[in-house]
Amino acid sequence: MAAALACVALTGLVACVSSVSPSGEPWPAADLAPPSHADNPPTPVKIELGRRLFYDADLSWDGTVSCATCHEQKRGFTDPNKTRQGFDGAPGERNIQTLANVAWFNSLTWGGPHVDTLEHQALIPIEGFVPVEMGFGGKAEGALAQRLKGKACYPSLFRAAFPERNGELSIDTIVMALSVFQRELVSLDAPYDRYRRGEANAISAQAKRGAALFESKQCVSCHAGPHFTDAALPGRTPYEAFHMLAPPAAGKDAGLQRITQKAEDTGKFRTPGLRNVALSAPYMHNGEVATLPDAIRHHFAVAGKQSDPRLKQTLNDAEVADLIAFLEALTDQTFIKNPAFALPKPGCPVPEDDAKPSSAR
Repeated sequence: MAAALACVALTGLVACVSSVSPSGEPWPAADLAPPSHADNPPTPVKIELGRRLFYDADLSWDGTVSCATCHEQKRGFTDPNKTRQGFDGAPGERNIQTLANVAWFNSLTWGGPHVDTLEHQALIPIEGFVPVEMGFGGKAEGALAQRLKGKACYPSLFRAAFPERNGELSIDTIVMALSVFQRELVSLDAPYDRYRRGEANAISAQAKRGAALFESKQCVSCHAGPHFTDAALPGRTPYEAFHMLAPPAAGKDAGLQRITQKAEDTGKFRTPGLRNVALSAPYMHNGEVATLPDAIRHHFAVAGKQSDPRLKQTLNDAEVADLIAFLEALTDQTFIKNPAFALPKPGCPVPEDDAKPSSAR
């Protein structure tokens, strides 16, 4: 826990960068294929169907909110608001997390390690109540599927995507398609990636100093490996990726404690990834910190109050600038401009009958 606290608060909570892969393996290639779910293998048509669903506002009760409303590609699939209100104006509670590299994550929400598959996670915004997001919770069973059956493209796309289920169009196959698309959202071509793969001049000298500074500040214990989070480290349990930066104020979000009901879990949240973090302001699990420099300084201001002497560290302005240069080197222009991840063109694509597992990249 002490080491985990010695990290920089960024994409909603604690944020540290590792310049070493904990497994000792070579840095992954830009076209690394994401892992798939055994019961939901990807095919080209299923991925395309998932992309269309991701950008379709009809997945919300009043047709105003899509998955992409809260996960904008140009922001690394995050959102510029502290929290995002639901379709009916109900207030949001937590900052929107990035979808970059979620295929490798072993837990998928700020405070729920039990949500460990994208198929499970996708149901939360569509049908959840706390908070209400897209608004289908409590509505007539099959209401969303019935709506989509009446739209052009979807019946034929579901037939092509799910031949083994006779083209079933249901909430189950909707979240399956969404999940295979989200697993394709791989970000491994930032300047820092190219540097780690041998391009010595891919990042600046200042960014290199920032990477070294992250090492010296013991940040690797929480934001480790090529995905920059212990939520994506092989062999770790989901609970090991939850850490407390500081105890919450009375009446505030208790994080993991809501699930476990254990006092020692109060204020613990899942370590977020840092990829494209320079695009994903505001920061902290509730979006309370507006800028990257403020997020860095906020962490050290909090950590300096801890009793562990290893955490009593300070940063000067030059060190903050070096850290920011490093974090900016995690911005992946290929990822945020990839047309395969963008809003689909109007019209119906020609369904593919190829049901073999495949990757869109």
